[in-house]
Amino acid sequence: MSQQQPQAIDEAQRQRDELMLQARMKTIHRKLLVLSGKGGVGKSTVAANLAVSLSLAGKAVGLLDVDVHGPSIPKLLGLEGQQIGAAGEDLAPVQMNENLAVMSIGFLLPSGNEPVIWRGPRKFHLIRQFLTNVAWGNLDYLVVDSPPGTGDEPLSVAQLVGSPSEAVIVTTPQDLAVADVRRCVSFCGSLSLPVAGIVENMSGFVCPNCGQQVDLFRKGGGKALADEMSVPFLGAIPIDPDIVISGDAGTPFVVTDAHSPSGEAFGDVVRVLLGQQTPAPAGVATETEHAEVRRMKIAIPVQAGRVSMHFGHCDEFVLYEVNEDDKVILGKTSHKPPGHEPGVLPRWLHDLGANVIIASGMGQRAQDLFAQNDIGVVLGAPNTAPDEVANAYLEGALQAGENICDH
Repeated sequence: MSQQQPQAIDEAQRQRDELMLQARMKTIHRKLLVLSGKGGVGKSTVAANLAVSLSLAGKAVGLLDVDVHGPSIPKLLGLEGQQIGAAGEDLAPVQMNENLAVMSIGFLLPSGNEPVIWRGPRKFHLIRQFLTNVAWGNLDYLVVDSPPGTGDEPLSVAQLVGSPSEAVIVTTPQDLAVADVRRCVSFCGSLSLPVAGIVENMSGFVCPNCGQQVDLFRKGGGKALADEMSVPFLGAIPIDPDIVISGDAGTPFVVTDAHSPSGEAFGDVVRVLLGQQTPAPAGVATETEHAEVRRMKIAIPVQAGRVSMHFGHCDEFVLYEVNEDDKVILGKTSHKPPGHEPGVLPRWLHDLGANVIIASGMGQRAQDLFAQNDIGVVLGAPNTAPDEVANAYLEGALQAGENICDH
């Protein structure tokens, strides 16, 4: 065997590996790299709760923890001690719920006290393996929790996942953290990695007794930096002791404390992300460059998990954001309505962007108020799950009954 043959074999294997990686990445619609310029800003907590929130919104989500030296995702999600299975020749990720699959080096360590003492090439190989040889399936989102800074792991992930991918950058408000995040934004620019937005974590403390907010670490640094660097600002999340408690317990705070100030703030962050357009790969024209994408928002009043018999008596409104041209649901969010008084709900839904409401019943006066707020009304919806009603409406198969209204 000549000396050239081993090199040729190595090159052929490298090409096969690259094709496998590209094929796997093509099954993922949107890749979000959660980054931070420094440690201690709550990056992993944001990544974990972001992934869980997207899964609860009905999205197929993968959460990849590549913080090789400090994998905290298993602890935050209550998955410590879980074992990785096999899916044919691939690794099977750990299922958090029906929509969320998780992979972390923490699942491969014999104990939580085991240190990982690896140099760069070995870490690069592990990250490649997690991206290529894990049976992620078809995902709407892959959320990657990277270690802090701009070192080997974030660089490796950004290079391996390819385009299109985006960065979600986490900071705290004080000047020191913001200065590090400024470098992180510049890091993304040098890699041609779009920034989906900046999250300002630990943004003030809301007293649970009196409701007064105290700015422990100042406030507004993340928003100011986003404006300075011309990138989106996703939102500010207040400090809440329950976030620490839920993390230690392995239960995401977006599940246990969704209606707390911090939980609602995080919900706002997720809604902004769901409403964003996915950037196209470099050199590829986006859809909006060819034609304007028409969107609509459908509001459905829900009570006890079903369409409410009267829109004003519901527990929540579920809003579906839809691509009006191909009738595809792009995202789903739920909102607790204000008090039911004449004209309040139509204005509130208009402010949320709704332009269609589907309900079982509604009086004529209410219909007129919705029309004045540019919201179309569809009545007689069956008392079933809102997803069924939304999909039937988009497919033109909604069987509307009588206008059930007691007014």
